[in-house]
Amino acid sequence: MSHAKSKTITTWLALLLGTFGLHRLYLYGWRDKLAWLHPWPTLLGLHGLQRMELLGQDDRLSWLLIPLFGLMLSIATFSGIVYGLTPDERWNAKHNPGKSVRPSGWPVVVGVVICLLIGGASLMATIAFSAQRYFESEVSVSAAIER
Repeated sequence: MSHAKSKTITTWLALLLGTFGLHRLYLYGWRDKLAWLHPWPTLLGLHGLQRMELLGQDDRLSWLLIPLFGLMLSIATFSGIVYGLTPDERWNAKHNPGKSVRPSGWPVVVGVVICLLIGGASLMATIAFSAQRYFESEVSVSAAIER
């Protein structure tokens, strides 16, 4: 007999450990292929952060890797928002068939709000970082051409 899947736990797992796919492992088990794809871009992005800390802001490889972490964080928090906003009846029909519907309550709402704050900030920071690095590289290329 499988255990009931909690919408609250899933939302908070997506928020706290979603970049590593733990929310998908909780919902779908160890055989979920998408869950196993989550850690790799996250680890590459964290490696990019480490490279930038060690080598400075001129390291071009870190420019490519850091946005991966921001995108994975945005994807994880978006998943938390989608899971948290799923109506209880639809959630239970999909993840807990044949079990009684339990209202999810305020912990899910708080989780969704935090997902929205962190996910929005992460997405905006990723876009700003990527755009800044792109335009800096364009300026350096055009300055090198003019010489």
